[in-house]
Amino acid sequence: MIELIKKAMFTGIGFAALTKEKVEELAQDFMKQGKLSKEEGEQFVDDIMQRSKEAQQEMSKKVEELVQEGLGKMQVARMSEIETLRSELAELRERIKALEEKG
Repeated sequence: MIELIKKAMFTGIGFAALTKEKVEELAQDFMKQGKLSKEEGEQFVDDIMQRSKEAQQEMSKKVEELVQEGLGKMQVARMSEIETLRSELAELRERIKALEEKG
């Protein structure tokens, strides 16, 4: 029974956005209706929260990959590249200044 309930939740709700309070509330409702024992209810909450956490991490990973892919296609410079250029520019300015003082 608990597996059926979990499957229904995973397919019917974007469980990446579930809060612990909402899951606990749902588990309490199922326990009151006699569909889950106290132990099953606790396990249900733990399982849902673990899967929710995994889904959030996976979603974050996918978003990061998409952002990086988009930036790559746009040929946008990264901060590390900009900092390298700034450093090289400062070094060149110092060399030019030194050459001007000599000449």
